[in-house]
Amino acid sequence: MRSSVVVFDVNETLSDMAPMARRFADVGAPGHLAAAWFAALLRDGFALAAAGSAAPFAEVGAGVLRGLLHGRQLAVPVEEAVEHVLAGFGALDVHPDVPAGVRDLRALGLRLVTLTNGATAVSEGLLERAGLRAEFERLLSVDDAGAWKPARRAYEHAAQRCGVPVAGCLLVAVHPWDVDGASRAGMRTAWVDRTGAPYPQHLRGPDLVASGLEDLAHQLAGNG
Repeated sequence: MRSSVVVFDVNETLSDMAPMARRFADVGAPGHLAAAWFAALLRDGFALAAAGSAAPFAEVGAGVLRGLLHGRQLAVPVEEAVEHVLAGFGALDVHPDVPAGVRDLRALGLRLVTLTNGATAVSEGLLERAGLRAEFERLLSVDDAGAWKPARRAYEHAAQRCGVPVAGCLLVAVHPWDVDGASRAGMRTAWVDRTGAPYPQHLRGPDLVASGLEDLAHQLAGNG
């Protein structure tokens, strides 16, 4: 049951996206729109994947944001607002449990990679700011797979790039939809539940449930 490669989702799993609400407030929009925007962004990305297509994360994000901000009284022009919000991804930090958890996982001899629906440059910056870039073997994006997660080929792409069978990977994510997709593709899965929320019963459940990355490392050490 031991996986040699740990595949991390990035947005919200490694990165703390709470500051994105401030980006909306900066341009004169309600901060609570940040969550609605990100959910709609994912929705459209998934719709493209279901239709057999794909588009870059930033392109989808900008398009959704223009629609969300349309008709609102903003402090700046819409295009300036869009640029300011999207730039927020390049300034995020990791969750508090991530640095120690990542290092604990590496200490177990595991190979760590990322697989994001966004750009690898965002993952690179996030991990560099956290002093964790050297802990990761590869930073992968679905841009090279041709389909967003949770499409099967996104997960197969990650396994292929790492030179292991899909079953040799453990997908780590806070998103149940990501856990479900990886499980259906043949990966083992770990759901990071930092809030204590219930897991949706209509999706495939995870192999492991952890309160954070340190907890996940502790569980994997016990299974070793």
